[in-house]
Amino acid sequence: MAASELYTKFARVWIPDAEEVWKSAELSKDYKNGDTSLQLLLEDRTNIEYKLDPKTKNLPYLRNPDILVGENDLTALSYLHEPAVLHNLKVRFIDSKLIYTYCGIVLVAINPYEMLPIYGTDIINAYSGQNMGDMDPHIFAVAEEAYKQMARDERNQSIIVSGESGAGKTVSAKYAMRYFATVSGSATEANIEEKVLASNPIMEAIGNAKTTRNDNSSRFGKYIEIGFDNRYRITGANMRTYLLEKSRVVFQADDERNYHIFYQLCASSHLPEFKSLKLSNANDFLYTRQGGSPVIDGVDDSKELCTTRNAFTLLGINDSNQMGLFQVLAAILHLGNVEIKDKDADSCLIPPNNRHLTAFCELVGVTYQDMAQWLSHKKLKTATETYIKPLPRLQATNARDALSKHIYAKLFNWIVEHVNKALIASVKQHSFIGVLDIYGFETFEVNSFEQFCINYANEKLQQQFNMHVFKLEQEEYMREQIPWTLIDFYDNQPCINLIEAKMGVLDLLDEECKMPKGSDDSWAQKLYNTHLKTCSLFEKPRMSNRAFIIQHFADKVEYQCEGFLEKNKDTVNEEQINVLKASKKFDLLVELFQDEGKASSPTGQAPGTGGRTRLSIKPDKSRQSSSREHKMTVGCQFRNSLQMLMETLNATTPHYVRCIKPNDFKLAFSFDPKRAVQQLRACGVLETIRISAAGFPSRWTYQEFFSRYRVLMKQKDVLPDKKLTCRNVLEKLVQDQDKYQFGKTKIFFRAGQVAYLEKLRADKLRAACIRIQKTIRCWLARKRYLRQRSAAITIQRFTRGYQARCLAKFMRRTQAATIIQKYQRMYVERKRYRQKQAAALAMQTILRAYMARQKYQALLREHKAVIIQKHVRGWLARCWYKRCLHAIVYLQCCIRRMRAKRELKKLKIEARSVEHFKKLNKGMENKIMQLQRKIDEQNKDNRSISERLLSLESSYAAESERMRGELGRLRGAEEEAKSKAIQVSSLLEELEKLRRELSVTQQEKKTIEDWAQTYRDEMEKMVSELKDQNGLLKKDKDDLNRMIQEQSQQMTEKMTRAIAEETQQLETDLNEERSRYQNLLTEHLRLEEKYDDLKEEIALSSNVSKPGHRRTDSTHSSNESEYTYNSEYTELEEGSRAGDEVIRGIDTSLTLKLQKRLTELEQEKQSLRDELENKEEQFQRARARDDAEFKKARGAELEYESLKRQELESENKKLKRDLGEMRQSLLGDAAAGTGAPGSPAYKVLLDQLNAACEELEVRKEEVLILRSQLVSQKEAMHHKETMTEPSVYADVSKLKDTDELKQAYIGLKDTNRLLEHQLQTQRRSYDNEVEVLRGELQNVKEENNRQQQLLAQNLQLPPEARIEASLQHEITRLTNENLDLMEQLEKQDRTIRKLKKQLKVYSKRIGEMGAGQTEGQTSPGQMVEEPIHPVNIPRREKDFQGMLEYKKEDELKLVKNLILELKPRGVAVNLIPGLPAYILFMCLRHADYVNDDQKVRTLLTSTINTIKKILKKRGDDFETVSFWLANTCRFLHCLKQYSGDEAFMKHNTSRQNEHCLSNFDLAEYRQVISDLAIQIYQQLIKCMENILQPMIVSAMLEHETIQGVSGVKPTGLRKRTSSIADEGTYTLDSILRQLNAFHSTMCQHGTDPELIKQVVRQQFYIIGAVTLNNLLLRKDMCSWSKGMQIRYNVSQLEEWLRDKGLMTCGAKETLEPLIQAAQLLQVKKKTDEDAEAICFMCHALTTAQIVKILNLYTPVNEFEERVSITFIRTIQTRLRDRCESPQLLMDTKMIYPVTFPFNPSSLALETIQIPSSLNLGFLTRV
Repeated sequence: MAASELYTKFARVWIPDAEEVWKSAELSKDYKNGDTSLQLLLEDRTNIEYKLDPKTKNLPYLRNPDILVGENDLTALSYLHEPAVLHNLKVRFIDSKLIYTYCGIVLVAINPYEMLPIYGTDIINAYSGQNMGDMDPHIFAVAEEAYKQMARDERNQSIIVSGESGAGKTVSAKYAMRYFATVSGSATEANIEEKVLASNPIMEAIGNAKTTRNDNSSRFGKYIEIGFDNRYRITGANMRTYLLEKSRVVFQADDERNYHIFYQLCASSHLPEFKSLKLSNANDFLYTRQGGSPVIDGVDDSKELCTTRNAFTLLGINDSNQMGLFQVLAAILHLGNVEIKDKDADSCLIPPNNRHLTAFCELVGVTYQDMAQWLSHKKLKTATETYIKPLPRLQATNARDALSKHIYAKLFNWIVEHVNKALIASVKQHSFIGVLDIYGFETFEVNSFEQFCINYANEKLQQQFNMHVFKLEQEEYMREQIPWTLIDFYDNQPCINLIEAKMGVLDLLDEECKMPKGSDDSWAQKLYNTHLKTCSLFEKPRMSNRAFIIQHFADKVEYQCEGFLEKNKDTVNEEQINVLKASKKFDLLVELFQDEGKASSPTGQAPGTGGRTRLSIKPDKSRQSSSREHKMTVGCQFRNSLQMLMETLNATTPHYVRCIKPNDFKLAFSFDPKRAVQQLRACGVLETIRISAAGFPSRWTYQEFFSRYRVLMKQKDVLPDKKLTCRNVLEKLVQDQDKYQFGKTKIFFRAGQVAYLEKLRADKLRAACIRIQKTIRCWLARKRYLRQRSAAITIQRFTRGYQARCLAKFMRRTQAATIIQKYQRMYVERKRYRQKQAAALAMQTILRAYMARQKYQALLREHKAVIIQKHVRGWLARCWYKRCLHAIVYLQCCIRRMRAKRELKKLKIEARSVEHFKKLNKGMENKIMQLQRKIDEQNKDNRSISERLLSLESSYAAESERMRGELGRLRGAEEEAKSKAIQVSSLLEELEKLRRELSVTQQEKKTIEDWAQTYRDEMEKMVSELKDQNGLLKKDKDDLNRMIQEQSQQMTEKMTRAIAEETQQLETDLNEERSRYQNLLTEHLRLEEKYDDLKEEIALSSNVSKPGHRRTDSTHSSNESEYTYNSEYTELEEGSRAGDEVIRGIDTSLTLKLQKRLTELEQEKQSLRDELENKEEQFQRARARDDAEFKKARGAELEYESLKRQELESENKKLKRDLGEMRQSLLGDAAAGTGAPGSPAYKVLLDQLNAACEELEVRKEEVLILRSQLVSQKEAMHHKETMTEPSVYADVSKLKDTDELKQAYIGLKDTNRLLEHQLQTQRRSYDNEVEVLRGELQNVKEENNRQQQLLAQNLQLPPEARIEASLQHEITRLTNENLDLMEQLEKQDRTIRKLKKQLKVYSKRIGEMGAGQTEGQTSPGQMVEEPIHPVNIPRREKDFQGMLEYKKEDELKLVKNLILELKPRGVAVNLIPGLPAYILFMCLRHADYVNDDQKVRTLLTSTINTIKKILKKRGDDFETVSFWLANTCRFLHCLKQYSGDEAFMKHNTSRQNEHCLSNFDLAEYRQVISDLAIQIYQQLIKCMENILQPMIVSAMLEHETIQGVSGVKPTGLRKRTSSIADEGTYTLDSILRQLNAFHSTMCQHGTDPELIKQVVRQQFYIIGAVTLNNLLLRKDMCSWSKGMQIRYNVSQLEEWLRDKGLMTCGAKETLEPLIQAAQLLQVKKKTDEDAEAICFMCHALTTAQIVKILNLYTPVNEFEERVSITFIRTIQTRLRDRCESPQLLMDTKMIYPVTFPFNPSSLALETIQIPSSLNLGFLTRV
């Protein structure tokens, strides 16, 4: 393709710029071959001439089309070069606020310097399981890709995070680890994922510091390996650190800080536990105040320390070790404040009793003398002797700082080691993902050893990166089977050889460190001599002999040789180390230095060299070998650790994250192109682009190419084979065959070819648009012309008539106006003249007065100026005299000083003479001592004099103050006397004035009387006027009353609306409460499933595991206590039986730990067994005694209960018989005398009264019996507690050796406390019930008295009324009494059973801990006869009919055939809907008919548990879940319909009413079954979600339902990663077919219509939420054409709702956010009116979602326009007052609360036939 085809007029190019690096320009003239310059038009409309390089004649870089700008992947750009990369990153970062961008296999992350809401759990869930190219770039996408490849390829992974300080490396690594911890979970109970995250605050506290570039800069490199098991759950982690910046401990540059932990300790120094550290403000310590910036804005160091301490605790570092760490850190701060003073030129001293050194010695437990000695001296050894040499102050200070750095490095290593111990995997590690957080390439004004090591590490990483990129490119070409040639890329192996090869920089540095007199200068000369002429990458600076330059892959770096040797040797005085090792009080310090002789450490640091620390003449062999190891240099260690790191990385699949720092001022979303380009070059991003551009960077699948460039093909070119079609078309469009290659599945293009194809496509579309526009404009213009012509004729006709009328009117008005003007002008002129005359007179008066005042003021100013001049001249003369006098005195002083200097010089010359020196030296020491003594005496005198002077001054000040006060008092008295005199004179004047006013007042009085008479007349007139106004006011009053009535009506309407809104709010609250309740049910179900899984795992593991310590699950009792429904006693009973196995089971992780120490605990275990056997024997005897007593009590209770039931039944019969006798007597003797005494009716009433009295006495006895039973139950409980507690504590008291046993013991104590608390609560409730019974007894007595009174009153009534009243009263009394007694019996039964339940659980738990072999002795009444806590079922006296009978032993067969083995498909097709529910209810009716409460309980319990079992077994089968949801609801409706409640019997037939339950009230079981239905519904929703989830994104977003509307844009490398699975593409029809399947299945199963509506609503919510969430996270989906596709898909869903008659179910409303998002993609987005329309339209979207969509909006064609930043800001401003959640994504896990409206069945039970296919022949119809 010729350049003339591309460099045409209006083509856009990039030209270099000094400020912006690259500047965009547009060609204003076509380029022709041979031109030496280009005519360009800049964006600011400036014309320039761009000269081409005469040698290379390289044309400037072409700019990509606008539709490619802002791409997710830089490799998707057609033109791959530096300006395109820079511009794309800038557009995404500044305009779209997107900080992540792919560059092939690299994720480029730009630090926004602002917290963004893109790291929440909802975002993690959105990226989990997604392919890397399907979502917008994110650190979570990289983490998900690593996690997925680890699971799929069975290969370890690594994530390499690099960048400058402040670029966000640590944060990126932290989020990657958080992602793994969230999506994988932990494989053990140790919460290892929390520990992995807890290591971050610890490492940040001890390894991060504030720098000028970053407030939380990592000053070390780290590689964290996160281990996973074979199920890919986190098992542990391991951390390796590199090159800690130890120099920061003792020195910080301006505006920087030391490590965070020091400032955290200083900020928390006020805490009581830190008083012993003797810390204070950070500004008080040298090591923390040098940077001058002790505080970071927005960071509370005291709170950060709390976080650090919590992390320490979580990782197993106890409080004593933590305080030890803080002691060491405080000691380092105190050591830095130790003041070292000069003694002479070659020695120094530490003043005695230095408080900081004292504090240091106290903290580390060493003696003050030893530490002071070796801080100022060192031990040297010669061939014959060892001697101690004092150090100069500078060397002593350096030695002190070296010791501080060494201690901190040791402490850092210790912490890292213990963190790794806490993170070690407790189970076998199957694979791992490593996260490398390491420093990026660094170049500063002064570069030293640290920058050299950092850049060396980056050279190695860049080499590995280049090889990996080249390998991926090669694999892609080979996979597609296209010819390829070797790509030339930058190989930095020569630079690596220069550094690490033999005779390299590091080798020469180590060699120089071994020299006795090695120095930085000699090392520099060796470098020059070795590499200057042999290596092109090594240079020498022109102006320096102590520096060298290395050409790295990123840039040239000049290193200063000063300090290289010292930092490489890392020397520390060994005598100081020995002093610290000798600490007797501080074990942690000794532990830090116990491995001092080893050469390596976890940080790769050398603990110190032995060059100047040899201590003896003849060291032993072990010391010699240790010293040899100790001499390993820092550079050597770093090289070895780096080699290990590279081996690890090469054994894994790497993933790269390059962090970019956008500016140096930490400004949010500010982009500096210069800094960005530097980092892009340094981190290898541009190298990746160059490698991609050298091959075939643009890659399209055949389908994508066909969809995009279909417009360039003619109809005859389109063949059935799309691959052949693409080949033919491309050969016609691009003549050069080298510009593209055809692979197996893709077409590969050279750089720029896609842009050329886009240009052809745009030209074709533009030509088509022009033709369409031409035709449309012609039609519109002609139509507009005809309409305008007709309108013009009409307008002319009316206009001419109007003009004629206007002319006549104008002439009449003109004549009238002329006359008016004549008189008006005359009046105006006369008035103007008079005004001017009056104004002139006033002005003259004012002016003359003003001139007179001005003249007077001038004279006054002149007089005052003369006075001022007089005083000023006098003051100037005095000043001149004082200056002359001062100058003379100063001159005299100078002359005298000069003479004194001459004299001093002479004296010095004399002093230098030998004789004079000898004279002065004699007795000099004595003179010095005398002088010192005199000085001390003079100092004492001075102090005494100063004290005396201070006391005099204070006394003088007090006296002066007293005198001032007296003077003020006298002056006040004087002023008061003056004021009194003035007051007397003023009073006299006032008196005279009052006399004058009196005379004036008398005159005014007469005037006022005259005025009053006038006023009276006026008032009479006014009264008459007021009367008139009163009439008007009455009229106004009537109007106001009418308005008030109208307002009251409006208020009523408003109140009605308010009530409606309040009702709606209450409904919302009810739904929320219902949703909360159903979520709790879901959580309960999840815990049940987890409990069952744990039970199964423990059952499996118990067969092969070794015996170990058994501990009680501390959560079991609390979970058991959370059951709130009486109707769920069945589940509780089974849970308690299954819980026995859990309690007896062995904690897997605890067993593994105990097995490691099995040999150590063997002897003590034997003794524990002996004691345990003794305790078991004791407990067995006590348990046997208790069981015997309990069995007796149980037998008595059962007998008593049976007797009470018989009594109640006989009582009911007796009441019926008495009632019948009474009715007969009344009917038989109604003729005469029925009410007289002695009559039969009268006798019947007396008999009834006597019977009532006898019944009352019987009830009293029953109450006493029940009270005695409660007392006996309490005593039994108390006996249980006293018997079990000693055994528990006796057993657990031995668990004291390990932390795990302690934790088990604590858990048992908590469990026992909880049980005791529950028992105490129940005791209180039992006492309350006894009090209630007493109250009821009193009420019975009162009722008896009242009945006697009523009887006496009835005897006085007429006979007929008396009989009727007595009969009515007796019936009411007996009925109430019977019901009350039945309620009392139920309460007592419930109380007894609850108590039995608690006793049984408690005894099981105690028996498990103290006597595990007594499980089989449980009372049959507890476990066999009562497997389920019974629900007390009140009885009713009703008729019964139509039911199914079965035997007790056939119950399991019934449940098995009807529930477990039933196939939903066959039942739904061949049988009536809900048949299993009807059969179960008919069986239940028979149990109710025979009055068998045990049968009712077992049937309901078995049914519920079996349904749960089948759901657990086949919970992922939609048909099964739907079938049992329909049958559970039908069973619930049957229980309601035939319950006998009037509310549920309204729609029953008379026959159905006869079928109602007659003996039992199952209201409580209805609640249990309703909860079961809720659980099934939620399981159904999850099942549907699992089916729909894979379809939604593909069908709603990716598939083109309207063909040809949306063109496919070029995609980058990420869209073609190996993580993309080959699966069928889902379409909208797939979703509709699935929805039809769901709907038809539910209809076949007989699901309630209202329930189907709720299910459909939830389905549509899932579809809308998943679609919108993916839209918000995919930039490629936010376009106008995609909005049309979404709206079309939504309309199809709405059409489906209409077809099914479900438009009113609320499903359409759930799609409203998605609909508004699609509309937002299509509406205009330019003006303020558009912004207002968007704000009004998108009410269902949050502000964050609207802004996100606008930021992601991407044109697919050139005709579309991007959304401007200004428009987005306008939207944000208009929406800032919205009160809404800041959450970006919708909650896809949200489930609407479900309700089950009552739906009675019209099916008669007696008509139901049971098919033989159900195998229910054992059922008998009754």
